[in-house]
Amino acid sequence: MLECDLELTAQKTAEEVMEKLKSLSLTLALSESCTAGLVSGLLANTKGASGVLWGSYVCYMQEAKIKMLGLDNDELTAYGLVSRETAVSMAKSALQKSGADFSAAITGLAEPEGDGRVRGGTVWAAIAVQNGEISAREFHFTGSRNAVRISAAIAVLEMLGQLCQDIYVKTIYDKGLDINKKNI
Repeated sequence: MLECDLELTAQKTAEEVMEKLKSLSLTLALSESCTAGLVSGLLANTKGASGVLWGSYVCYMQEAKIKMLGLDNDELTAYGLVSRETAVSMAKSALQKSGADFSAAITGLAEPEGDGRVRGGTVWAAIAVQNGEISAREFHFTGSRNAVRISAAIAVLEMLGQLCQDIYVKTIYDKGLDINKKNI
């Protein structure tokens, strides 16, 4: 996919996620590393973002993850900056610090050629929810540095969209409503 197509897909996905978040009256905090604020920027480009988007921690360097999110240096060194453990820790910390309904974190290596330890285009995304639920996924993208970053943003937005859909269905079920009617 061309980068301009990726950008359009990213913005459309952000708009869809924002509509779902607004309809559910949920707030979101973000912690971004390899995307460097791209996800929060896409969401902020959408009308009504101020009622949903709590904010974003852009923690590119290891030191920023330690100082801004309070992550443990020894754990970051042991697991690596691009790992499930780091993504989960970033999501948990953003959730705890913000008090939002849920948070999403993304960390990865946007360089297509890798760094010797991590394959280029490897990205980990995690979502943490106030009820204690956590999900994390690993992705592998190809293309330029920018294409990897945009693809990573789309991936985390799609994870958020799926979470919103799951919450919507659970709400319908808990209320005993007809899932085919828009009555939330």
